[in-house]
Amino acid sequence: MRVFVLVWLLCLCEVEGRKGWKGPWERYIRAPEDKRRIVPRGIWKTEGDVDVDVEEGTVRIGEGGWVSWEFGENISGRVCLVVEGVEGGLEEVSLAYSESYLFAGPVPDATTDRRMRDLPLRLGVEGPGEVCVGREFVRGAFGYFTLHVPKDGDGDGDGDGDGDGGQGWFWGVGMGGRISGLGRKKKRIAISEVRVSCSSFPSQGDNGREAYTGYFSSSSDLLNKIWYAGAYTLQLGSIDPREGGALIDYNRVVDHNRSPAGSWYSNFTISEGGSVTTDGAKRDRMVWPGDMFIAIPSIAVSTSDWVSVKNALRVIFKNQYFDGRLPYAGPPMGVTENREFSDTYHLHSLLGVFGYVLWSGDLGWLGEIWGRYLFALHHSISIVDDMGLVHVTSTADWLRPGMTGHNLEASALLHTVLSRSATLASWLGRDVPPLWAATQTRLETGFSRLYCPETGLFSDNIGQRSCYPEKGQPYSPVLPQDGNSWLLISGANLAPSGLPFRSPKSPSRAPSPLPHGPPTRRQISQKLRRRWLKHGAPCPEFPNTISPFASGFELLGHVHSGEVDTAVELMLLEWGHLVNGDGFNNGSTLAEGFRIDGDVQYPAYPSRARNSLAHGWASGPTWVLSEWVLGIEVKTPGGGEWEVKGTLTKWLGWVRGGVTLGNGGRVEVKVWRVVSEDEKGVVYEVRAEGDTKGVVAGMKIKGGERVVVLVREGDKGEGIDLGEVKVVGVEEDEWYRNTVVGCGGEEWVFDEDWKEPKMEEREQGVVDWGVMEENFRTEVWEGWEAHVGWVKEASDL
Repeated sequence: MRVFVLVWLLCLCEVEGRKGWKGPWERYIRAPEDKRRIVPRGIWKTEGDVDVDVEEGTVRIGEGGWVSWEFGENISGRVCLVVEGVEGGLEEVSLAYSESYLFAGPVPDATTDRRMRDLPLRLGVEGPGEVCVGREFVRGAFGYFTLHVPKDGDGDGDGDGDGDGGQGWFWGVGMGGRISGLGRKKKRIAISEVRVSCSSFPSQGDNGREAYTGYFSSSSDLLNKIWYAGAYTLQLGSIDPREGGALIDYNRVVDHNRSPAGSWYSNFTISEGGSVTTDGAKRDRMVWPGDMFIAIPSIAVSTSDWVSVKNALRVIFKNQYFDGRLPYAGPPMGVTENREFSDTYHLHSLLGVFGYVLWSGDLGWLGEIWGRYLFALHHSISIVDDMGLVHVTSTADWLRPGMTGHNLEASALLHTVLSRSATLASWLGRDVPPLWAATQTRLETGFSRLYCPETGLFSDNIGQRSCYPEKGQPYSPVLPQDGNSWLLISGANLAPSGLPFRSPKSPSRAPSPLPHGPPTRRQISQKLRRRWLKHGAPCPEFPNTISPFASGFELLGHVHSGEVDTAVELMLLEWGHLVNGDGFNNGSTLAEGFRIDGDVQYPAYPSRARNSLAHGWASGPTWVLSEWVLGIEVKTPGGGEWEVKGTLTKWLGWVRGGVTLGNGGRVEVKVWRVVSEDEKGVVYEVRAEGDTKGVVAGMKIKGGERVVVLVREGDKGEGIDLGEVKVVGVEEDEWYRNTVVGCGGEEWVFDEDWKEPKMEEREQGVVDWGVMEENFRTEVWEGWEAHVGWVKEASDL
């Protein structure tokens, strides 16, 4: 497709500053309007002795009965009950939470990995009035809340908590029980209100809807839902640092808690400050660097929650090890003698620095941590050996197996980090060491050792997972989704010599040209697409899994290869399942991952209930849609300069959106398809506010100005300068039906004949159950048993 710039219009008019972006797209926002008081949408299910009085608005629950309320979307916070009365000497009730309706009932879903489900929480009730769970029992994410009146014998009566009302843990709820005291009056409770005080996104105010500093709207209802689901996922995952650490098994190494297996708290301080972004709302509620590459730009284009981002990065660098390595995650990791480490997450921390500084403009903080940054970077450079690849010694990554040796993903990550480190150095006015470029050249040579001519993709590492197995080993190359995607993102020369190594451990090269020529980015993008299944992109490096984390890398790999249509198609396929699939909390937030057949189970865990349905690493589409479809690319720290160069994908008839830049400026973009007689084109209308400037199709624009650019499709003649134009407007809800009129009288109107393409039919994924069980993760970390003694304690209890 050839395009020609035809017209542009400059309008000198300041737009009055607004806190948010008002418009019909606000209906997609899932955040609460008043997070201090969230009430259920209704009762989802009841069982046993339950009476619902609609007129009085009261629910009465007797022994053995339970009621589950649904909220309509994932929420978080502290539950309070308005009790109208109790009977039969009732002193306590049982509470349970679940993100998905699949696990709603008297037994909660799972946050820890020591039981298939969490223990229900005991809440003491003394009579009429309001009773709330203690602050330490804030539940990070749930869409369903269940109140159960246990029968005598269901609980042990000895809770270990000291929250409001005498809180602790029920041990036998839902497992039967005995009824004692024949002839006595049955226990019963009457509830007139259930409400939740949400403690997420503490730096964004009480109205979560007004926290949005960016917006997205398009002709695709599904893409709109996906964008806002990603944004809301990140809101729920931004928490008060004092309410972190739901994984008490990790916390025990630091706080020495003796809470029983299956219990949970949100009371571990994970960073400094008043707000911090974490990996997940339900679990793990910790700072995980792996999320930052995707999460930070997605936060940038949606809520600009820089306080939460900065506190997350600060805690990682604060706990840097003596040899320059950065911890696998924030506290409780990284603060004990375990020194948990991941070669890849170490690099993700450095990428997080780039994303934060680029969007926020916080060069002062970059200068403060620059020495630590270089110390960390040169640790990774030091482990590039004579194979020309990063030699990984840590098995830790995003829970995927096989992370050892001369690894493709880690090496491509380092190549990317080196490029962005050079940019950071230039922003600080620092010299770029020649070693950085030299290391990238070495890595490019190393990549060629992993190329598999038979498949056109690169293998995971040197060894059994490569195309050149050791003598006697089977030929079973692993062609990873993450590593091949990172190669595309990195911008590396994929075939520096035009020839691959015959053997990854030999210095000699193949004597003849490759049968299909050297690999290209577009070819790799196409080959990744061909592997897609009915519910998304599988990751061979983690069998049975579809991961929106690794698929987020693939989205970026496609757009960096110029294949924006392919990236958006993957969003519709995979994230469409996360939004519409059975059990995924009505699409309000985005899950950690799921099984290859579409089931809600994340194959890292034996418990289906443990999957986090609000995990920030799944928010890739929020970033990609704003930067590569709308096309708002920030060029300098804080957005002082930017460029609009989006691609109106074949999946859209129109799109609009805006972002707030780190320096306070704003950019709004509208794009729509137009026709004029026998020609077609695309119109870009861009407005800028504040102290900022940008470029739109070669046309310069600064704050207070508007540019309208018409780009013609096809090869019909030269571009014609039509001079000044006017846009004949219609109702704002249908702004894309505006008519663009040139001074020559040509009228360009919305292309009413455009239709969204039909999605390709794909095969259903099939689970390999043997491999599935081999990859379950049940340990906290290697060697953790030597540091905690709770296993025997819990079994004795």
